[in-house]
Parts: sequence; C-alpha cells; structure tokens
Amino acid sequence: MTADRTAASASGAAPSASASGASRAELIADTALTLLAERGMRGLTHRAVDEAAGLPLGSTSNHARTRAALLKAAVRRLAQREAEVLAPDEMPGPPRGAEGNRSGRGAADALALALHRSLTTQRDLLIARYELALEATRRPELREFYDATGRGFREPLEAMMTALGSTEPRRHARSLVAWCEGLMFSCAAGADHDAVPDRAALRTGFEELLRGMLDE
Repeated sequence: MTADRTAASASGAAPSASASGASRAELIADTALTLLAERGMRGLTHRAVDEAAGLPLGSTSNHARTRAALLKAAVRRLAQREAEVLAPDEMPGPPRGAEGNRSGRGAADALALALHRSLTTQRDLLIARYELALEATRRPELREFYDATGRGFREPLEAMMTALGSTEPRRHARSLVAWCEGLMFSCAAGADHDAVPDRAALRTGFEELLRGMLDE
C-alpha cells in the first residue's frame, strides 16, 4: 500500500486518481461512498459522482449504467476498504502458552485495533455502509449482493473462534459481529457519537466477550 493510499484510507476520504493511482472504477466507487456519507442516498446520482470526482459527464454511466450497478460497485468497494482497516502486518502475534490461547488476548487486541479505526478514522465509511444496508432492505438484488460481501467478514471470525477453542464458532462469531455492529452504530450515528471508546476500553470489552464464550 502506498503512502498516499494509506493517508487517504486513514482520513476516510475517497483517494484521488492522481494521488493513489486508483483506476477510474475505484475512483467512481470511492466517490459514491463519499457522497453517500455526505448527502445520503438521495444525493447519490451518476451526475453527482461525475461532478464530485472531476470526471467528464457520462463517465459514471459508462462504468455503471444503472443505479443498481452503481450501488453494487459501492458495496464492493466498501468491502475492499473495510478489509484494509486492519493491515496484515499490523496484526499482533499469537498469544503464547495455553492460558494466552484460551483467553484470546491476541485476538482481542487485533479486534480492538480494527474496531477503533472504524470508529475514528473510518467513520464516513460506516455511515455509507448504513445507507447501503437500508437501501438493501428495499432492493432484493442489492440485498443478496450485500449479504454475500458480508460473509467475507463473518467467515474469518468463525475460523478465529474455532482456533481459539470455541465449541460453537458460528454462534460466537455472530455474537461478536452483533456486539461490534451495535457499538459502531451507536458511535457513528447514535447517542454515543461524541463518546468513542479508546482502544484499551474496546480491548477489555472483547476480552470479556471472548472469556465468556471460551469458558462455556
């Protein structure tokens, strides 16, 4: 990942084509996400994307001819950018010893790092995701696509819970996702939008959750 791309990702802003070397498709999708966060679903149009991205009129329509295609492009790009929130080389090493493996301390630290970034530097992405999630409830074709991308996040959590010794990894992974989703909504659009927990508090929360799951 280039320095420019990292800076753009950290700010939550859509990277420009010249700064990041992103393809036009990525630029269009990034701009769509920015518009969703800033203006909501009504503010997302092909023309608005062209204007905000500095592209010739008709460029977005050439890439995504229908509104459904533009929304799918935004969902796909959202999944890619959220996956970059926690870079692989920043993952903490596995905990040492049986007690460390059982407690899930290394996993709690990694999850806290990712969640803290989502709540701070990536808040606009969260807002865009909620816009897309609500729209998916009204568009069956988008619902199917949105859910398919979501499985790309749940399945690694199930594998992590299995590695930690969970007896019900699918149920436990679902509980972790639900806890994260509730906190993200509260901090991005709910009553706690001005009281984001720090990384230490998030780590404690994950440790409590994992301890309860793994001690069942």
